[in-house]
Amino acid sequence: MTSPQGVRAQGVGASLLRKEDARFLHGRGRYVADITLPGMLEVAFLRSPVAHARLLGMTKPEGAAERVFTFADLDGVGHIRAVSGLPGFRISEQPVLATDKLRHVGEAIAACVAPSRACAEDLVAACVLDYEELPVVSDMLSAGLPGTALVHEHWSQNAFLETTRQDDLSELDAIAAAKVTRRLRTSRQCMAPLEGRGVLVEWDPRLEQLIVTTSTQMPHVSRTGLAEILGLDEGQVRVIAPDVGGGFGYKGILLPEEVVCAHLAIRLGRPVRWIEDRLEHLTANANCREHHYIVTAWADAGGRLLGAEVDATVDAGAYSSYPFGACLEAAQIGSIFPGPYTLPKFSFRTVSACTNKPPILPYRGVARTGVCYALETTMDALARKLGISATAIRLANLVPPEAMPYRNLVGKVFDSGDYPEALRRAMASVDLAGIRARQAAGECVGFGLAVFCEQGAHGTSVYAGWGVPIVPGFEQATARFSPDGVLEIRTGVHSHGQGMETTLAQVAHEVLGVETARVRVVHGDTALTPYSTGTWGSRGAVMAGGAVAEACRLLGERALAIGAALLQAEPGAVELSGGAIRRRDGGAAVTLAEIARTWYRQPQNLARDVDKGGLEVIAGYRPDPDTGTHSYACHAVTLRVDRDTGEVAIEDYLVVEDGGTLLNPMIVDGQVLGGVAQGIGTALYEEMPFDAAGQPLAGSLADYLLPGATEVPDIRLDHMETPSPWTRFGQKGIGESGAIGPPAAIVNAINDALHRFGAEVLDLPATPARVLAALEAAR
Repeated sequence: MTSPQGVRAQGVGASLLRKEDARFLHGRGRYVADITLPGMLEVAFLRSPVAHARLLGMTKPEGAAERVFTFADLDGVGHIRAVSGLPGFRISEQPVLATDKLRHVGEAIAACVAPSRACAEDLVAACVLDYEELPVVSDMLSAGLPGTALVHEHWSQNAFLETTRQDDLSELDAIAAAKVTRRLRTSRQCMAPLEGRGVLVEWDPRLEQLIVTTSTQMPHVSRTGLAEILGLDEGQVRVIAPDVGGGFGYKGILLPEEVVCAHLAIRLGRPVRWIEDRLEHLTANANCREHHYIVTAWADAGGRLLGAEVDATVDAGAYSSYPFGACLEAAQIGSIFPGPYTLPKFSFRTVSACTNKPPILPYRGVARTGVCYALETTMDALARKLGISATAIRLANLVPPEAMPYRNLVGKVFDSGDYPEALRRAMASVDLAGIRARQAAGECVGFGLAVFCEQGAHGTSVYAGWGVPIVPGFEQATARFSPDGVLEIRTGVHSHGQGMETTLAQVAHEVLGVETARVRVVHGDTALTPYSTGTWGSRGAVMAGGAVAEACRLLGERALAIGAALLQAEPGAVELSGGAIRRRDGGAAVTLAEIARTWYRQPQNLARDVDKGGLEVIAGYRPDPDTGTHSYACHAVTLRVDRDTGEVAIEDYLVVEDGGTLLNPMIVDGQVLGGVAQGIGTALYEEMPFDAAGQPLAGSLADYLLPGATEVPDIRLDHMETPSPWTRFGQKGIGESGAIGPPAAIVNAINDALHRFGAEVLDLPATPARVLAALEAAR
């Protein structure tokens, strides 16, 4: 179906309004906290008040022993183990309720059960803990020093894993025109989706099955983890993810609270629910992004990179979270750091440090946001030292389009694109001369760039190499016609804001021509959908889109055979077009709805030898090669710095991005805009500080600052579309892209404004206090 201008109105490339918005905008969304069941009990958790201690005991409230559960009460429940396949990884076992030791503030110790959350919290307040405090490992950089206390006493040091690569860089000092070294740090953050975590579990005695309704973006992986820890087979666990209010990686982790509630539902024979409050979210569960970098880079007089060396430490917290493990951030740094550039030599060392903080989780952009920040600020520092522009140094090093597909020195394979053109388009849309004139007139304004690429939809070969416990394979999808001709798509991925119900319906329309209003997308239920590792890693549009297209193609072939029989034509004499099977000679046609009606309800009208497979198929999809797509972008920022207060005001924010073929450009815009807002938070506002005792210092959203409507400017978007040669429609993963570039672009703009005062900001977020400290240090 096309519009008068020739643009598809419903298929791939159409900016179709989201199907799911009708229920969300009218308040008909259904989240875990909206669901209640008869006889339901609420759970509140007693949590550790200290970061490191021996747990000597706990006294339960008098008369409430049967409503308060410690780990000793959870018969048969195992520990959470997320083991990396990378050599040298140290294994941590995370008890779902603390046993002999407390390893971070907020660690769950006991589950208190009552008819209401308020009563459950009263039980928590009545519990009495007995513990002996231990020295705290609160800083990742000192975690490995001799004499430091061990978070896990059977380890030899406080590190989950170290990775290295060593090129010979000894000659670079002699031949380089410029060498810079920068020490940079990103703060620990919290993910802050609108909806926190929540789980409601009931035991079905007839089916002998747990029904787990939980806010997750990976239902099938959650089922696997729950079954393993509870000692059940996976058929005894059904995971349902209703509407999910944002994920960002946090909804992809199996939480101890989910395991405990599942056990209690079986034990008590009643539904059990836990809804995370914001204090739990901020201080106990949702920590992410705490990196430290020492970066050295060398360049020739023209700005060409000669080599780089990186020493990176990531604070991974106390435990390895299921399923991605403790090393997903740090272990990726070495492979990501070369970015979009042709770097000839590269050495690195990365450490996944173990500390007395909550486990670090993979937040939107995962390691890329920190790596982009470290690399791009270093590029600007090199440009300043060489006396060339930030644009010139990037153009001297970006992978050129004629080199695509390009394999870089660490084995990343870029599928397609024109990285220099993205930068040129950005610069053509910015009044750089006007900015320089304002600086010359004394205004404290600055301009900053960040260019990066995002590997998304990477598959089996990549994740097997990273050693993660759950490795994605062929993405599966089911397509079937119901007797009334409605096309039902079943997918194992889950939508938590990406508009998946709309995008996958558009893919189905593209292949079969069924109106999107008559396409129903079913997701979020392990009993109804094919296995999938879920929605993460910018894989949904590529992997699920490819699987749905393949399933619809196979379903179309079956419809062709049935339609040919109804039209009394040879199979080669008919074609699928516009939602119908038509004779190629322009004669009669039969709609897909009529075919479905006949197949299900009037089979007597079909010969016995017509396709016996029916009108339901399941298909798998994996790109070849499966090394992932590489979307990319250039972010360009103009901002103003108040030298008296240190406050930063963003005046202009431009994104030039290339996500390949955009299945729905409007949904892509929403993803990029939302990501940029989160990136602004990383750059300027969000920080979860800890004191030397390991105590989190931001317990509410009054202390943990998120950007609001007044802090996010109007963002200009410019799309390039370079199709990937490896995916079904040329689409690329782009869900995380918007969150990757803002910290680097914004801090580069701040430093551009401060450079003439001799000041430089290197730590995130660039708060007013840090800006003023940089100015004071320069004085």
